Amino acid sequence: MQFNRLPHPAPVPGATRDQAIANPGFGTLFTDHMITVDYDEGKGWHSPTLGPRGPISLDPAASVLHYAQEIFEGMKAYKLQDGSMALFRPEANAARFNKSAARLAMPDFPEDLFVEAVKEVVLADKDWFPSVEGGALYIRPFMFATEAFLGVRPAKQYKFVVILSPAGNYFKSGAPAVSVWVSDYTRAAPGGTGEAKCGGNYAASLVPTGEAFAKGHDQVVFLDAAERKWIEELGGMNLFFVFDDGRMITPPLRGTILPGITRDSILTLAREQGLDVSEEMYSIDQWRADAESGKLVETMACGTAAVVTSVGKVASHDGEFTIGSGGPGQLTGTIREKLVGIQRGTVEDTHGWVMKID
Repeated sequence: MQFNRLPHPAPVPGATRDQAIANPGFGTLFTDHMITVDYDEGKGWHSPTLGPRGPISLDPAASVLHYAQEIFEGMKAYKLQDGSMALFRPEANAARFNKSAARLAMPDFPEDLFVEAVKEVVLADKDWFPSVEGGALYIRPFMFATEAFLGVRPAKQYKFVVILSPAGNYFKSGAPAVSVWVSDYTRAAPGGTGEAKCGGNYAASLVPTGEAFAKGHDQVVFLDAAERKWIEELGGMNLFFVFDDGRMITPPLRGTILPGITRDSILTLAREQGLDVSEEMYSIDQWRADAESGKLVETMACGTAAVVTSVGKVASHDGEFTIGSGGPGQLTGTIREKLVGIQRGTVEDTHGWVMKID
């Protein structure tokens, strides 16, 4: 498809933009443009447009407002050493997007068009790349039902949108290791939508995440819904556990955990370093026991927004425990350095993960 390009009547002045991206924070600053593509049953996807970012008009009866047919992705654009822009494994985001769409009875979005749409908006707004160290352009592709209809069935009309947000540090504390709270709430149940990246999953996590923040922690940990003992993931990140004998484990994908692209990348990099890596269930009681005995030396959390970070302290109604020294872990730092290096072009990409776009 050819993108229709609409002129922007009033882009943010350069001086204002440069001041804003010097300290962008995370998720509160947005660029000038967005991509939209529409869908109608019988016609398919049509009218791909690159235009000014602005409000989206919706009928009050739009299905998304009543039945929550909505999915999204999270990814980043990076600047390489030569000044060019690049994406990290965008085809994996496109594939996961369609898995989420299938679970919510939404139409497939062509994966090549997904990648092309991301490229188009990143190149249009590459001057918004933040000047802060470690900065990136956070990319938010999403799709939602637009048909005006009150009835429990899949909608017949949808809209796909891509917006950009210049991003700095994800965690407000900026600490080298984060503190997490073990929630009494559960995130997902077998047979539910836990492995889909849909808004409803995150809406349900707001209360427990708010509790964690109120208690002075950076994130929340969810346990399984059936037995309330097995560690699943953080509010928006996957977990890895590193032991003193060189083993590393991560909870398995059983339909209740988001299949993180950063998670998958870490599995590959760790195995390349000769680590004994496995996907297996790990209980909250064992987490505490292994940390207190010194058998567990690191816990790392990973996701697109924060990349890789150490977990230093875990707290719950039963008390709290510290992992290692409570500070950044050595392997966590090594994995982060290599992964970020690949993303930014300072470490050789032997997997074809990086896609240069200009």
